[in-house]
Amino acid sequence: MSAATLPLDAGAPATQRRRRSGAWVAYAFAGPAVTLLLAIYILPMLLLAVFSVTDYQLGALSFEFVGLDNFRAAFADPVFMRALGNTLVYALLVIPFGVLLGLGVALLVNGTRRSRPFWEVAYFLPVTATLVAMATVWQFLLHPSLGPVNAAITWLGFDPVYFLSNPALLIPTLALMGIWQVLGFNMVLFLAGLTAIPQDLYEAARLDGARSPVDRFLTVTWPMLGPTTMFVLVTTSITALKVFETVAVLTKGKAGSETVLYALYLEGFEYANTGYAAALTLIFLVLVLILSIGQTLHLDRKVHY
Repeated sequence: MSAATLPLDAGAPATQRRRRSGAWVAYAFAGPAVTLLLAIYILPMLLLAVFSVTDYQLGALSFEFVGLDNFRAAFADPVFMRALGNTLVYALLVIPFGVLLGLGVALLVNGTRRSRPFWEVAYFLPVTATLVAMATVWQFLLHPSLGPVNAAITWLGFDPVYFLSNPALLIPTLALMGIWQVLGFNMVLFLAGLTAIPQDLYEAARLDGARSPVDRFLTVTWPMLGPTTMFVLVTTSITALKVFETVAVLTKGKAGSETVLYALYLEGFEYANTGYAAALTLIFLVLVLILSIGQTLHLDRKVHY
């Protein structure tokens, strides 16, 4: 028995050396990615957490520890609370309309044959365009005296509408631009999901009595688009919460149109309150994480993979 076990014992160190060598190779390949992850995400987050509990101002040579005072000041600040409310209202408008209209456009484009490439490019163009430039175009379109939108409203016999100066219309107008921005991207994602649905399922649904397009959509298309819908919903939510460019270009926070990111920008870069801005950033990140993780956990139970 000792002769039989001798080759196994002799080969054990060689096997361990090969495993160690393979482990070092794996670490070498993963090292650059881990280093970038630490440098770009982890370390900045740690520094952000440190600054959020100090009174540090940009360019200052010293700072003091203030604990949770910055967070208390944020929730007692009427400007930040108004910005938080505006962001939530904006998201509540952009998320459902951006997802449902993207699905509707995808269904229409998917049903075309000859003109499908044209419609895909036409709807996807806003995604490729610079949002700052497009915000300038929207500013011209909605101008109360020079814009074609108000020209059409005046031609119909109504008074001009001040879309970008009326506090009651500001957030809905910005939300309309946000829906226009995410529509093309959501359409492409839904088109990919529609293309992946096997046609045999539609034939089986017809044989089972689902003869109308609505029945086939409810029994086949909508359940099979579950993973795509979950992804689109989460990405649209994050995009809606990150609204900044249109506010910075069109309103600059006037007439009560501040959003969370714009308030954060003012505190951090205009007023140089780095510690307070860091606290606002953490609040914003927690809000995004809660919404994203909550949506994922809730929808994942209802998704058919």
